[in-house]
Amino acid sequence: MSTNQTKTNWAQFIPLASVFFFWGFVAASNDILIPVFKKAFDLSQAQSQLVSVAFYIAYTVGSLIYLLISYLTKGDLINRMGYKNSLALGLVISAVGTLLFYPAANLGSFPLMLSGLFIVALGFSLQQTVANPLAIALGPITTGSQRLTLAGGINNFGTTIGPLIVSFAIFGSAVNGNDNNMSIESVKIPYLVLGAAFLLVAIFLKFSSLPDKPEIVVESDDISIKKDRNSALKYPQLILGMIAIFVYVGVEVSTASNLPAYMEKDLGFLTNEIAPYISLYWASLMIGRWTGAVEAFTDKMNLQKILRFIAPYVAFGVFLLVNAIAKHDLSPFYIYALIILVLILADMASKGNPARMLLIFSGLGILALLVGMSTTGMVSVYAFTSVGLFCSTLWPCIFTLAVSGLGKNTSQGSSFLIMMIMGGGLISLLQGYVADLTTIHSSYIVGVICFAYLAFYAWKVKGILNEQGINFDKKISGGH
Repeated sequence: MSTNQTKTNWAQFIPLASVFFFWGFVAASNDILIPVFKKAFDLSQAQSQLVSVAFYIAYTVGSLIYLLISYLTKGDLINRMGYKNSLALGLVISAVGTLLFYPAANLGSFPLMLSGLFIVALGFSLQQTVANPLAIALGPITTGSQRLTLAGGINNFGTTIGPLIVSFAIFGSAVNGNDNNMSIESVKIPYLVLGAAFLLVAIFLKFSSLPDKPEIVVESDDISIKKDRNSALKYPQLILGMIAIFVYVGVEVSTASNLPAYMEKDLGFLTNEIAPYISLYWASLMIGRWTGAVEAFTDKMNLQKILRFIAPYVAFGVFLLVNAIAKHDLSPFYIYALIILVLILADMASKGNPARMLLIFSGLGILALLVGMSTTGMVSVYAFTSVGLFCSTLWPCIFTLAVSGLGKNTSQGSSFLIMMIMGGGLISLLQGYVADLTTIHSSYIVGVICFAYLAFYAWKVKGILNEQGINFDKKISGGH
């Protein structure tokens, strides 16, 4: 199957999108598990962070295992197994990880809990390697980044409701429940249900109409350019894209993970007052992704213009609804509706071109961080939070640009990109180190440097792809 088709294949895309939801659901639920495990197992703050370490390192380990097996068997593992089988296998691996929560809770074993989370994320690593290029392939390459953006929006719906559901299962309340109701054994049921869901989706995808060996075909006038190179690492767009994924996940995660400490120490917020602001940060990613995905739905320009204004405010409404259910005060958040206008204008200016979008949004990310660093009080909080809006569409832009033109090396290139998710842990540590040496407020300079590299990549990769005969602007003159 190639992507010469003119429309997105929704019958295939919708079942694929379900796995994106799971990644978000579990990753955000880890934030609920950390304080639960800390109290139940009497852990230090550093020990409780092993939950995040176990989860994110699994992505890198999974990618290395995949590349090692492919190297030893002298052939790409996913190409040999087929995309559907690989996706189903990833879901089964994750399901095995959830089963470990049962004996871990019964035995009260923190290492066994971490092992369970590690195996869940190991399955996610294989799923991500398959699902990201597959989302690009289910329609024309020119709207590939928009489909990946839409899948990311579904992922962020998972990050929005995951913590609420897991919190409800553990505490018996969607609000920060009474700690006395908390039992480590209450973790068992939600994760067993999750495991059953993984298996059901694996069976569903196995018998779905998803293509087994998709190919991302890019229109090129130069026949010699179409020849595949013998390794994904021979493509400069991928090498520079790996660094871009590393710093992008880094700035996305570190901006949020350092925000609570800044609000507590510098602004005097209480711990239980911070949750809605962190929720707004992750909801900002959903707001941006729902906006960026509009082009995947329709090629009618007038409808696109209307949806560009409706989609982000519907997503913002989901955030308000979730926090209303959690009984949080919504009054500080209405002003954020104005900041969303900046996102909409930036999205329109990008005209759906992933390189241009990456350049514009990276510039806005730098501006947001500089405003946050040069102000105090609520202005700085909204500035740092808005980084979520400007990070929202960067993953699909980088991913689409990095795997464009890789041909049969696409799944190998995808695996190299997934490996770089570890930037989320390492850049956060780096910013924490800078904060210890200076202040949390000024440590956000780390994020500015990350965005600066992303702006450089946006400029550089355009020239690299043009040399290979790949031009994302063609679609603008092609009836869109």
